[in-house]
Amino acid sequence: MACFLVSAAEAVVVTAVEKVAEKKKENEVKSSESVLEEVKIPLSRKLRWLTYMLWGGAVLLAFEHIWHGEIVPWFPFLTAMSDPADAAEMFHEMATVGVCMAVLVTVVWLVMCKVADFIAKRPATSDMQSSAEGVPE
Repeated sequence: MACFLVSAAEAVVVTAVEKVAEKKKENEVKSSESVLEEVKIPLSRKLRWLTYMLWGGAVLLAFEHIWHGEIVPWFPFLTAMSDPADAAEMFHEMATVGVCMAVLVTVVWLVMCKVADFIAKRPATSDMQSSAEGVPE
C-alpha cells in the first residue's frame, strides 16, 4: 500500500547526507596540495549509489501501486487512508515490508561498497602480470 514511502524517506535523508559529503569533499580538495593520493572511492560517490538504489526502488514501487489503484490523483492520494482500518493495515505494512526492503537495499549497498573498496585497493600490477603471463613470447 505505502511501503515505498519508507524507501523514499530514507532516500531523502541519504540525499541530504550526500550533498553534505560532496561539499566536504570539495573543501578538502581545495585545501589539499598533494596531487598523488591512493585510489579511493569517495564517500559522496558511494552515497550516490545508495541514493540511486533507494529512489529507483521507491519510484518502481510507486508505479506498481498506481497500477494497482492503491494511489490515486485525488486527496488523500492513498486509498488506504480513507478508512481507519485500512490505514492501520497500511502502517503495519510500512513498518514490516517497507522497513525490511529499505534495510535490505542498505545491506546490499554496504556489501557493494566493501567489494568496491577491495577492488580499488588491489595493486594495479597484478592485472598486468596476469594478462602478460598468458601471452607467449
